[in-house]
Amino acid sequence: MNETIKLLMAHRSIRKYADKPVSREIVEQIIAAAQMASTSSNVQGYSVVAVTDPERKQKLSQLSGSQAYIVECPVFLVWCADLSRLKNAAQHHLPDTKSYEGATENFIVATVDTALAAQNAAIAAESLGLGIVYIGGIRNHIQQVTELLHLPELAFPVFGMCLGYPDQSPGQRPRLPQPAVLHWEEYNSAESEKQVAIYDEITSKYLRDRTGGAKDTPWSRLMAEKLANPSRLHMKEFLQQRGFKLD
Repeated sequence: MNETIKLLMAHRSIRKYADKPVSREIVEQIIAAAQMASTSSNVQGYSVVAVTDPERKQKLSQLSGSQAYIVECPVFLVWCADLSRLKNAAQHHLPDTKSYEGATENFIVATVDTALAAQNAAIAAESLGLGIVYIGGIRNHIQQVTELLHLPELAFPVFGMCLGYPDQSPGQRPRLPQPAVLHWEEYNSAESEKQVAIYDEITSKYLRDRTGGAKDTPWSRLMAEKLANPSRLHMKEFLQQRGFKLD
């Protein structure tokens, strides 16, 4: 196992940070690494807002479910899918031609580009001794976050990322067995179901050990309960208002 794979296999979400600043130079180095991620047709459909102001981080924390580590981390990165640059390019070069920057395909391209760049940043950060945790809660009140960050039309926050030097060493959460996600030649539903049953036993034991026996809910039950609770149903209307027609 080479050093890169060792780094990837050692990933843990960090939610407690040392009282140590992260320099602007390091943030820029991490974002430079992010920018080298693969991008569809060189669209580069994302932007990043780095937030260090305590008051702004406090507001973002409140809008994301009052997650304290957003306030405590030195730098909070808001990763945004962003096609505003493409719209501007179309208006500049082809002002009399209909453009489709808000189409569903371009929405997918921008969202995937954002995720690829962010994961590059996460790996770069961890290689420098920093830790990260993704914050999906940034979408809880996505309109207010958009206004707070003054995002242009055709840009929206996909997720946040806390960044800082770790002040904890949490255990790793077990992942699905590889045969549940890796299929050769064609999808094997029966094998996937079998592996989920195995994973349920693994996750039940993990939770029992982690909580001292207080919880032992298997993964599939947790996922079923997640789907039974509607989450962020405002997203479609919000995206359409931001210029994504999703057609």
